Amino acid sequence: MLRGVIFDLDGVIVDSHPAHMQAWKAFFVSLGKPVSDHDLDFVQEGQKREDILRHFLGDLSQEQVKHYGARKEELFKNCVQELKLVNGLVGFLEQIEAARLPVALASSASRSRAEFILDQLDLKSYFKVVVTGDDVARGKPDPTIFNMAARGIGVPPAGVLVCEDAVNGVEAAKTAGMKCLGIAANGRGPILEKAGADRIVPDFTAANLDELRSLFAEPS
Repeated sequence: MLRGVIFDLDGVIVDSHPAHMQAWKAFFVSLGKPVSDHDLDFVQEGQKREDILRHFLGDLSQEQVKHYGARKEELFKNCVQELKLVNGLVGFLEQIEAARLPVALASSASRSRAEFILDQLDLKSYFKVVVTGDDVARGKPDPTIFNMAARGIGVPPAGVLVCEDAVNGVEAAKTAGMKCLGIAANGRGPILEKAGADRIVPDFTAANLDELRSLFAEPS
């Protein structure tokens, strides 16, 4: 039985990937280390900021990670002219709210950025629990972040639907024993299907909660 829903943030709640790519590019240029769009594909697959920094810059101290992370966050805020919700999100949240299902956010983003975005979009009231990359030692595809979110809303993994747009996120959800709705913009459906997504939609205008309940039906 479907008993709760967990959302990722970037690319699922808000169309923030372009601003992130711009901010990361500006950050690496400021360090004299320009990166290509292809290099930055790594960023879009649900990585923690710490893991992204170490991927591109090698072994860093925690103090360096904190310092560089703060610089990147400021660049992100400067790059965001207007945050846009993923199409159909509010309608889907209203379906969930009408069904009285608890909702959590589980994002690899820092807590400060996650809360900044939720505040900017006036979405905080929808989420009973917010778990971020700051709360876990290991990022997705490790399932810890989703397990923490599920515990926070009091729902066993088998009753959770995760909404994700990244390969690492889909893999984390499936490893946790949860069902996964893949949000596949820009033709990303095949890679999310390969990662294990149970249903795939381009955005939430194509998501129907009653239809998604069928994923949780007991086999006859």
